[in-house]
Amino acid sequence: MSFRTIDDIADLAGKRVLVRVDFNVPMADGKVTDATRLERALPTLRDLIARSAKVILLSHFGRPKGQRVADMSLAPVADALRGLLDCDVHFAEDCIGGPAKVAVSTMHGGEVLLMENTRFHAGEEKNDPEFAKALADNGDIYINDAFSAAHRAHASTEGVAHLLPAAAGRAMEKELDYLAAALAAPERPMMAVVGGAKVSTKLDVLTNLIDKADFLVVGGGMANTFLLAQGQDIGKSLAEPDLVPKALEITEKAKAQGCEILLPSDVVVATEFVAGAKSTAKKASDVAASEMILDLGPASVDEIAAKMETCKTLVWNGPLGAFETEPFHVATVEAAKFAGKLASAGKLVAVAGGGDTVAALNQAGVAEDFTYISTAGGAFLEWMEGKALPGVEALRK
Repeated sequence: MSFRTIDDIADLAGKRVLVRVDFNVPMADGKVTDATRLERALPTLRDLIARSAKVILLSHFGRPKGQRVADMSLAPVADALRGLLDCDVHFAEDCIGGPAKVAVSTMHGGEVLLMENTRFHAGEEKNDPEFAKALADNGDIYINDAFSAAHRAHASTEGVAHLLPAAAGRAMEKELDYLAAALAAPERPMMAVVGGAKVSTKLDVLTNLIDKADFLVVGGGMANTFLLAQGQDIGKSLAEPDLVPKALEITEKAKAQGCEILLPSDVVVATEFVAGAKSTAKKASDVAASEMILDLGPASVDEIAAKMETCKTLVWNGPLGAFETEPFHVATVEAAKFAGKLASAGKLVAVAGGGDTVAALNQAGVAEDFTYISTAGGAFLEWMEGKALPGVEALRK
């Protein structure tokens, strides 16, 4: 992908640089409880500060629906960012209008200003041209460093990019580079792991991946629908019987494309879905009417590991079982540990994303071993679906 970056901008000294970040972070009692997204923005911010730019940050927070909501103010985020940047971070009470103009006019090169929540204005989510122009009036250059919001055609993610010279920030650049390496031009063989409860939520992902992957692992509740499509009895397991024809269609397309779909050969079952439930591993073809499939069995994990060991690239989205409830976390944890081992040894480019996926990899203790983990939710999923992301398209050369 050919997109503009900060390196394509020659002179930043004294320039007003609007940076779209994603500071929609978890908060409790007016304090940021997880600073991951703030930390990911630091390389861009430090780069711009070092080049004496006037750094003006734009972000949404929560869903205020175009209204000013006190507990959705970004003011507490400015406090958290000060500690991470080890420099003052000014705060403007609005992102457009008088408060914004006054705050920007008093800035010097190398200073940082965080604007108030862009979603306090209805024009943000509507991508209103007048609101986008009001945002752009405070900048000379636009940098998008919020991949997690790039699937939204909003004023601060897409509209402004057409009004000012625009480029990708360091976090966006890194994300796009890794995603391109994992899916656009992967080193082969390539494996994709797709889990989750329902086929219906991942139809576009599966359809897109069978054109890209050499091996496609289907896990979670989704696998039950595929097993059902093969005529297997899945007992009381979660499934979508109405999507059996679609599962068969995906299976046939995969064969035609030379993509091998890996379904569980054995599964872990229980008669009740509760923590600590008595569970049994058995062949996928032996599930009783009173049982429900809640995880992949050990033989299935071994089969995935054997195929993974032959691969050069891995893309992972979604858990293999009901990982949040023990003992149904084992398959996800064991497969993730194996992937992490290969990645840390330099044998595999392993890229993962999605909220449940990140939680599962953290639970397995291998998040640091993967080549790259995307914190983007919807944007990562739409990228896996092969969709163009408005916030990224606006940055193309």
